Amino acid sequence: MDFGKYDDKMWDNTAKKDVYDTWDPTVTRSTMNFNPFETYKGNSPDASGIFPGEAFYKDPQRGEASFSQMMVERTEAEERAASPKAGFVKGCAGCTKPEGNM
Repeated sequence: MDFGKYDDKMWDNTAKKDVYDTWDPTVTRSTMNFNPFETYKGNSPDASGIFPGEAFYKDPQRGEASFSQMMVERTEAEERAASPKAGFVKGCAGCTKPEGNM
């Protein structure tokens, strides 16, 4: 099994933005092509796009979680939601499940 670019590395907001920038929602989801901000049943994926409870999930090395950092990330999330990537629709090839979301 191939693991993601940030497997066993810091999985912080900077790493997630890097993975998001290379994510192509029109291509089948894989450990190298996934939306790191997508959630499924309230959970976020690890650095390989695998969700808790799935085979091969690895608890990622997490970055800073201060209130000020969370506010920065919230603003960025609102901007992504307002202007999604071309091809991103629920159920697209690069999504986890039809009910997955950003």
